[in-house]
Amino acid sequence: MLLKLQQIIVKSGQQMLFKDISWQQLENILSEMGEKRAARISYSHGWLEIMIPLPEHEKDKEYIGELVRVLLDKLQIDFEPFGSTTLKNERSRQAVEPDTSFYIQNQAAIIGKNRIDLNIDPPPDLAIGINITSRTRFNNYEILGVPELWRHTQQGLEISLLKEGKYIKSQSSPNFPDIPIVELVNEYVQQCLTIGRSQAMRNFRDWVKNNL
Repeated sequence: MLLKLQQIIVKSGQQMLFKDISWQQLENILSEMGEKRAARISYSHGWLEIMIPLPEHEKDKEYIGELVRVLLDKLQIDFEPFGSTTLKNERSRQAVEPDTSFYIQNQAAIIGKNRIDLNIDPPPDLAIGINITSRTRFNNYEILGVPELWRHTQQGLEISLLKEGKYIKSQSSPNFPDIPIVELVNEYVQQCLTIGRSQAMRNFRDWVKNNL
């Protein structure tokens, strides 16, 4: 007897791994799961991982996404936020859902679009993964060609840049040149956790006003 997806229960902070999943099955699963869900998926050559983040995972995602928005607005850089939209390419048999993502250099190419198809659309210029409860799968993002990946762990922010098809670690972000991104994100995410999001964001906006 085949189980339906809604019969499977995955607790927060846990993952389930499935093998021999065809692309059509993946599409069916994504359709059944719907867009308004907490789960994240990662798919590569028939292997499908479904992850349910913990609440603190979601909070860090919101904090970092808001920091990025404030910086882009202050720098008057046009962008399109795409959240945890599914990034997928059937030809390469890859799909992954970042915790949040941004089109910056390529924002004009996806204005007005609600879904991304990497068979025809460019990948986001910046993808962000929160690794408190889940693993950011570098191979997915490498194969899909995402040029900049931020990975936030309990140790802080890590930046990876795509060079000749492979990620290399970096202490700076091409999207925010001459800005100490690692230090800023680490400091103000920690402030969000200690003094609260509202005061931390006011402090961050003050820093931006005085330094940019």
